[in-house]
Amino acid sequence: MIDAPRLVDAALAASRADETIVLVTDRDDANVRWAGSSMTTNGVMRSRSWTVIAIRRDPQPRCGIVTAPSVTADEVAAVVAAAVAAADTAAEATDAMPLLPGDGVTVDWADASAGTGIEVFGDVFEALAAGFGDDGRDPLYGFAHHQVHTTWLGTSTGLRRRWTQKDGSLEITAKRGGLSGAGAWVGAGTTDFTDVDTAALLTELDRRLGWAGNTVALPPGRYETLLPPSAVADLMIYLMWSMGGRGAEEGHTAWSRPGGTRIGETVAALPLTLTSDPAAQGLACPPFLTATASTDTVSVFDNGLDVERVDWIRDGTVTALTYPRAAAAEFSAPVTAPGENLLLTGGSNATLDEMIAGTERGLLLTTLWYLRDVDPSALLLTGLTRDGVYLVEDGQVRGAVNNFRFNESPLDLLRRAVEVGATERTLPREWNDWFTRTAMPPMRIPDFHMSSVSAAQ
Repeated sequence: MIDAPRLVDAALAASRADETIVLVTDRDDANVRWAGSSMTTNGVMRSRSWTVIAIRRDPQPRCGIVTAPSVTADEVAAVVAAAVAAADTAAEATDAMPLLPGDGVTVDWADASAGTGIEVFGDVFEALAAGFGDDGRDPLYGFAHHQVHTTWLGTSTGLRRRWTQKDGSLEITAKRGGLSGAGAWVGAGTTDFTDVDTAALLTELDRRLGWAGNTVALPPGRYETLLPPSAVADLMIYLMWSMGGRGAEEGHTAWSRPGGTRIGETVAALPLTLTSDPAAQGLACPPFLTATASTDTVSVFDNGLDVERVDWIRDGTVTALTYPRAAAAEFSAPVTAPGENLLLTGGSNATLDEMIAGTERGLLLTTLWYLRDVDPSALLLTGLTRDGVYLVEDGQVRGAVNNFRFNESPLDLLRRAVEVGATERTLPREWNDWFTRTAMPPMRIPDFHMSSVSAAQ
């Protein structure tokens, strides 16, 4: 297989388009699964995908985009020719802008991709082996995944960029009383598993299953509710994904207001800051934009754009929305790329346990599931609780509660939050197939809307 830097150069040389962009990503993935406290599958996979973006400028800008799997050197020309042919017949590209110029920076360009393997899970295996046992312990189910993805970006203007992204996740679910019994979930995000305390996760699972020894049936309604960092992450990710500038400017999203957008408007009762930062400790993500298709929030013409820290909300006030360069020029707004990590800060130093201890009566909602959009204009979501809703009374968890369907807006939750604790690295449950790099605090909502009882297990 041709190495990635030579593939980029060969594809650029073969193109007869006016301008060309080539992206190559080599993927190394390792994973292991277990069920009923027994290892079931494991594997290591290596793959490549690469994309050619051919651009015609006359009589109007047009793009042809072709993505292919790994190829041999003699197949490069055919993929490039297909992209150029697609550009010849494409509709006008309304997001067209000049490609970014080359800057002579080629740091690490020629380096091979890094790899991964089952050995990365060594400490996880050791802790799980102790947790499985043959003494009637609660059966464990779960999945650990590690990926090392290296991307090369080259353009006909001479721009060269390379980035290696390392991400991992660990999810463990336990059941007590059989498959229909009480369940609990814990998870952790990481880059290499050296910072994951699997034994502590198993201890937390046991604690939550112990809480379920007593069950309480509650009707739908509005309840004071504690959200742990993982649940807050799922809600804030969706909020950040909704922050497109074009949709806000055109008046059909929750970030619209008469005559413009909600930039400059205070939307959180507490001085909270929602940030994306490629340099965030432990949450590093690509410092430049890569796009294999254009949407309202990214443009293929912006490939290689430097990505810097963005405060989407600062001290409770909206300060940024997503604008590709073309949209930024159209709406006289700053160019802003979507975030690939997310942090919410500005709360107290309180832990979730301390917030539980300070609760007179309320619910602890440990994980969210099946989040779906109901009303984009209000950012109203619906979803289910799963694997652990608990009743808290007089500072103690008294038992497990039936599951609910809920209807809530993460934007409105920021306005209604009355207490926010300490920020910590966490793993979202709903979105962790797509987004794992988050640091979030626990949050207290005085009137979380449980709209109906759910039969979900």
